[in-house]
Amino acid sequence: MTDESISSARQGVALHSAIEQFYFGYRAFTRLPDRILEQRGLGRVHHRILYFIGRNPRISINVLLGMLRVSKQALNAPLRQLVEMRLIATVTAEHDRRVRQLTLTPDGAKLESQLTGTQMKQLEAVFNQAGPNAEEGWHQVMLILSEQG
Repeated sequence: MTDESISSARQGVALHSAIEQFYFGYRAFTRLPDRILEQRGLGRVHHRILYFIGRNPRISINVLLGMLRVSKQALNAPLRQLVEMRLIATVTAEHDRRVRQLTLTPDGAKLESQLTGTQMKQLEAVFNQAGPNAEEGWHQVMLILSEQG
């Protein structure tokens, strides 16, 4: 075996390990919110919708579609469910009556805060445990990864 093939094999092992860590980390990251959502008959897509509306009050449906990078068809059913559950309210935009904007209701804000709060506490603990440079490195990796999608 050449030095190059040994290096390539080690890199392959490291990349497989990174994929597995990403998978298992994401599973741990979503475990508690998934349980909370399941009690209401909701899933991760509902959490993403609640999260981005909470972070962007009065967001238009078109902007939300772009942010989530999903089709209208993919967004329609879960969004309608959240509106029917009175977790999200739709309002007409002041600048254009044809534009519907989304906002969290008080119940929606409470649920979103509970879901995201569990994840924020988890990330805070992990970053503290991993050391002072871990958070910056993680943000760099996630930014670059997200720009590829």
